[in-house]
Amino acid sequence: MKKITLLLLFIPLIFFGQNDFIGSVERFSSEIDEFFSKDSKIEIIANGFSWSEGPVWSKKLNAVLFSDVPNNVIYKWDEKNGLEIFLDNIGYSGVVPNLKKAGTNGLTIDNEGNLIICMHGDRRIVKLKDWNNNEFVPLATSFNNKLLNSPNDLVYNSNKDLFFTDPPYGLKGGDNDKLKELDYNGVFKLTSNGKLSVLIKNLSRPNGIAISGDEKLLYVANSDLNNPVIMKYQISDEGVKNPEVFFDGSFLSKKDKGLFDGLKIHPSGTVFATGPGGVLLIKSNGNHIGTVRTEVRTANCTFDDKYEYLYMTSHQYLTRIKLQD
Repeated sequence: MKKITLLLLFIPLIFFGQNDFIGSVERFSSEIDEFFSKDSKIEIIANGFSWSEGPVWSKKLNAVLFSDVPNNVIYKWDEKNGLEIFLDNIGYSGVVPNLKKAGTNGLTIDNEGNLIICMHGDRRIVKLKDWNNNEFVPLATSFNNKLLNSPNDLVYNSNKDLFFTDPPYGLKGGDNDKLKELDYNGVFKLTSNGKLSVLIKNLSRPNGIAISGDEKLLYVANSDLNNPVIMKYQISDEGVKNPEVFFDGSFLSKKDKGLFDGLKIHPSGTVFATGPGGVLLIKSNGNHIGTVRTEVRTANCTFDDKYEYLYMTSHQYLTRIKLQD
């Protein structure tokens, strides 16, 4: 891993002390007290990114990893060393045509502890083969002989099946990009034996994705100002069924910055959804109990392995907030 000083000539990074905070917790129900104390604060732990995205906690590194999409970098942050470059010049290599040349986006860890990466620019999902070098094993590159759009976010189930979204954000012209080969923006499933299938075709901007603790439900965020919803599906052997709107954010989108993006599910079943205003806490019954208001557009979030903190990629910031024990 490379120390952050190697990047200072290219990206102006500002480091914050322990007393630098942003935003607040908006409380609509006393149920939110189960997650945040009355004096909880949002701590800025790193700054200066173009668009920070896709955070994931690595138990192996005891650190959070996240992408800076425009700058083609994956960063690592931990308590001891602070911010470092984990991998750079990845996400776009020119292996397939792409005029936008964006870097990586969503990250996750598979059942064996491997880092799995959505390569926005290279329009594929890969597994990091060597943690010390930019060596990857492609997992998903095309469907029915057509290149994927730009894989965005992803999640595994306990059967080692990978579910991921594929909107056109990594293509310069979006849906109208001349290099777009699929005529839809899909949600896909890649089985442990390598079979790729499309589960959902009718969402305009599928983005964040999460699976319930009992693995019966699939949640997908639709990042479309004209249809800002989080969808819920029942997972079946054949794919998904019985789609329904889990949460409609139309009224929020009219007054707050941001669209639905990343999704994570707390062991309690509460959905943590980045969206208008910050990170929304939505109970499994659809009740919105409060929002971690970050003051800037928030792309995604993740928990550490002990659920002590919620880490958030909030535009140019990496932030975190302490969770209740």
